[in-house]
Amino acid sequence: MSSKNTTKQSSVALFKQSYTESRRRFLRQSGAATFSGAAIAMLSGFGSQTAYAGQSMEALEQDIRVLNTAIGAEHEAVAAYQLGAESGLLSPGVLNVAVQFQGHHKEHIDALSAAVTGLGGEPVAAKMDYQFPVEKLKAEADVLHFAAGLERGAVSAYAGAIPVFDNRDLSAAAASILADEAMHWAILRNALGLDAVPGAFFS
Repeated sequence: MSSKNTTKQSSVALFKQSYTESRRRFLRQSGAATFSGAAIAMLSGFGSQTAYAGQSMEALEQDIRVLNTAIGAEHEAVAAYQLGAESGLLSPGVLNVAVQFQGHHKEHIDALSAAVTGLGGEPVAAKMDYQFPVEKLKAEADVLHFAAGLERGAVSAYAGAIPVFDNRDLSAAAASILADEAMHWAILRNALGLDAVPGAFFS
C-alpha cells in the first residue's frame, strides 16, 4: 500500500474518530443531544401566538422572518452536503459523516418549520438552484473546506439571531442549533488539519 493511500486512510479514520469523540464529549458535558430533544419539543410545540399576547404584530412577524432566514440557510446546507455526497470526491468514512451532518440540518428544518407554521407563517421552501462553486471542488479537501465555510456561516447566523428573537424560547432553541453547527465546523476544521477551535471567542 502506498504512503499516500495510508495517509488518506489515516485522515479518514481521524475524521470519524473526531466526530465520534467530539459528539460524545459534548453529550457528556451538556447532558443533552447537540440539537436537544428539549429544543425540538420547544419548536414543534410552538403552536400558537399566545406567547405574543399584548405585543404588537411586529414582534411576531419579526420572529417569523428570522426563523425563515434560518430555514433558508438550513436548506442551503442540505443542498451543499448533497452536492458533496454526489461529487464522488468523498471517501466512504467521510461521506458517512457528511450524510449524518446533512441529516442534522434536515432535522433543523423540520423543527424550525413547525415553529413558523405554529406562529401562523409559511416556512420558506428550498431554492431550485444554489450557486455553489462546483468548479472549485476538485478533491475531498475542497469539499470539506466548502462545508466548513457554510457551517461557520451558520454559527454566525444563529449567534446573530439569538438576541434578535422577541420570544426567549426561540432564542434558547436557536442556541441549541448553534451548538450543533459549531460542532460540525470544529470537526470539519480538525479533519482539514486546522485548529478545531481557533480562538477563545468566535468572531
